[in-house]
Amino acid sequence: MSMNLVRALPIVLSLVSAPCAVNAQENAVPGPPTQPKQLNLEQVLANLEQRNAQRAAALEQFEGKRTYRMQYRGFPSDRDAEMVVKVIFRAPNTKQFTVLSQTGSKFVIDHIFKKLLEGEQEALKGENRHETALTRQNYDFELAGYEITPDGGQYVLSLLPKTKNKFLYRGKIWVDAKDFAVVRIEGEPGKNPSMWIKKTGIAHTYVKVDGFWLPAENHTESFIRLGGKATLSIEYRDYKILKTAPIDVVRKAAPGGNTLLDGASDGSAVLAGHIAQHGKQ
Repeated sequence: MSMNLVRALPIVLSLVSAPCAVNAQENAVPGPPTQPKQLNLEQVLANLEQRNAQRAAALEQFEGKRTYRMQYRGFPSDRDAEMVVKVIFRAPNTKQFTVLSQTGSKFVIDHIFKKLLEGEQEALKGENRHETALTRQNYDFELAGYEITPDGGQYVLSLLPKTKNKFLYRGKIWVDAKDFAVVRIEGEPGKNPSMWIKKTGIAHTYVKVDGFWLPAENHTESFIRLGGKATLSIEYRDYKILKTAPIDVVRKAAPGGNTLLDGASDGSAVLAGHIAQHGKQ
């Protein structure tokens, strides 16, 4: 083999193998996934209202358990309570509550926890379902951003209630970019439930169960003007989807809200107001 061939062989081999090396590198290190095109506000809202209505039409019956916990610290005395409740929902507007256990302050149990259950029943009835739904009829929306999370993209919307309804809220919601379902809420009640309340903050999260987005945890903190603080938490678990509607019924659902997720709990604000107004009980 001539000296020139010896010198040329490494160069030839490198040229022959170069495309293979490039292809192997491209296959081993893929580029970032292509993100779907982001929608504008009207498109997000149209999808949210349509998909909420479809899920509401599809979900005919489910059951689950909730644990209500309340802690109050301040004037005129501290108090705590816990109540575990079984709930059965039957479409279109029936919820059956069974109290499984209750401990702590009887005042909190009777005047807060049970009033929350009554208020939830009230929100499902007649015109309340339409007046409290998460729709453009009841809220003004703004597109506040788009976030990438481990669970996928989420649209962030700011919202203001158009009326002073006790079941509405103002703040922000996070909407899953694939399912167009609310996965998170942060804000405050649209109407202050009591003159004794200085500030109330709410934080709700939702979980996907067999294709349906249902409440996972609610957290509310309220501060009264006399210096007390009330904290309410509701933990949802043990969901079972018992009955769903035929697909043709779901497809015909008119765009609208979903009362299973609408309405922010203001139970801690109600508690703080009661205690401040009536004193030690």
